[in-house]
Amino acid sequence: MSDVRRHAWYSGEVQGVGFRYATRRLAQGRRVTGFVKNLSDGQVELVAEGPADEVEGLLEDVASAMSGCIRDARVVDEPPTGAFDRFGVAF
Repeated sequence: MSDVRRHAWYSGEVQGVGFRYATRRLAQGRRVTGFVKNLSDGQVELVAEGPADEVEGLLEDVASAMSGCIRDARVVDEPPTGAFDRFGVAF
């Protein structure tokens, strides 16, 4: 299975609630690379690359674990770049 890249933006009460660290923890058990970071407009940005089932699983896990915080999510497909060697919190 070839790698995919998903670029997501989450809005709602997503900053100051441990969203980034929960996402990093959820990614640890998956074969994904990328990052999650707070944006100045109050959103959280997530970029994940890896096998499609792993990336989709991460996005589903995030949606489930953070459902009480997320008001809206926008996800777009992008070509994978292979630019990351791990998944982490970006600042």
